[in-house]
Amino acid sequence: MPAFPEAAREAIGDTTLRANLRHATHTIRDKRARAVAELDDWAALREAGKRIKDETLRNLDSHLLRLEETVTAAGGTVHWAEDAAEANRIVTALIRATGETEVVKVKSMATQEIGLNEHLEAEGIAAYETDLAELIVQLGEDRPSHILVPAIHRNRGEIRDIFRERMGNWGQPAPEGLSDAPADLAEAARLHLREKFLRAGVGVSGANFMVAETGTLVVVESEGNGRMCLTLPETLISVVGIEKVVPTWRDLEVFLQTLPRSSTAERMNPYTSTWTGTTDGDGPSAFHLVLLDNGRTAALADEVGRQALRCIRCSACLNVCPVYERAGGHAYGSVYPGPIGAILTPQLRGTTSGIDASLPYASSLCGACYEVCPVAIDIPEVLVHLRGKVAEEGGHRLERAAVRAATWVLDHPGVLAAGERLASRTRALHPRRAPGTGRWTESRDLPDMPAEPFRDWWRKNRT
Repeated sequence: MPAFPEAAREAIGDTTLRANLRHATHTIRDKRARAVAELDDWAALREAGKRIKDETLRNLDSHLLRLEETVTAAGGTVHWAEDAAEANRIVTALIRATGETEVVKVKSMATQEIGLNEHLEAEGIAAYETDLAELIVQLGEDRPSHILVPAIHRNRGEIRDIFRERMGNWGQPAPEGLSDAPADLAEAARLHLREKFLRAGVGVSGANFMVAETGTLVVVESEGNGRMCLTLPETLISVVGIEKVVPTWRDLEVFLQTLPRSSTAERMNPYTSTWTGTTDGDGPSAFHLVLLDNGRTAALADEVGRQALRCIRCSACLNVCPVYERAGGHAYGSVYPGPIGAILTPQLRGTTSGIDASLPYASSLCGACYEVCPVAIDIPEVLVHLRGKVAEEGGHRLERAAVRAATWVLDHPGVLAAGERLASRTRALHPRRAPGTGRWTESRDLPDMPAEPFRDWWRKNRT
């Protein structure tokens, strides 16, 4: 991936993409605002969610060990994965042990983060996405562009064409004469996925929350596909980031109020599935939980940046972000786009690549993301913090040199005064853009230089 400015520049030129994004994000955020306004205690719920997450992160080790105990006691098996490669190896080995060559998947950011589908394909295992938007992305050989609505960059006509052209390659083809009516598209997806649900021996999921108190995992969704994946297969494998744990069921109560309103603008999720280990004659006979680190411990060590781990993946910040609305999700080069991606991805992956080093700058710092976050992540604060880290690591050498030069000049008043006089006397020769600052000045003009420095004017006029 190129750095964000280059990727965004290409995306901004796509008028269809911009129209799709504008329509979708404005619709979702307007509905969210109405849903949130119904609760008189929204501010208190937001503060409660923040405090629960902060307390959990401060004692993450003990909560995870408690979770391992309760999951194991309930009949599940816990695996620990330090990085993406280890997580992929664990999941592949678990699937191979069943003898299956196909799996059905619940929408999962964690499995996208580690590239599980691609890894399984290379190992001869087919992974079928069952979430409608994820299905659209998979059939279109595309990439997700939104946390909640991965195919937000597609309109109905494009989805119809993808279904007509690609469904037959993955299973049951689309019905003849398929229209772009939402009900018809949903029915085509239902028929296509039904056979996969009924024959699948392995399901792969993530989880929105894990309750350490009882070893319970929770998935919230709107379509029912998750419920099918979680109950029909004989083996269930859940890959979950370690930050998704909450201590008690009482803590879960807060998030089951704030998450649906902030994400889909619903009072509650149509499907809230919970499972605790295994139960004879009910659901999967084998349950495996893969606890994923993959950079989260490093993020936890950063006192400012760790608040990104509070995220409950509601996507509210994306829907209000003026940068995301214009550039779309693909420009972020990560499964986590938008404002939360701009602070989470550089912490999980580091800032050695051009795209990761550029993400903290993919923001106007307007603060709209912080205002809508249901767990009060101060995204602008973390963005500025990460910009400082990028500069310290040498990501912007010219900027560092300029700051050092300015520091020296400001420490020597005589040099500063001489520079001001020289700048004023040569103002007619000044360029409209300073050399080496093209990205900053391509939409900004340098201010006009006054005829004399302020200190000279003050000396003549102070009486």
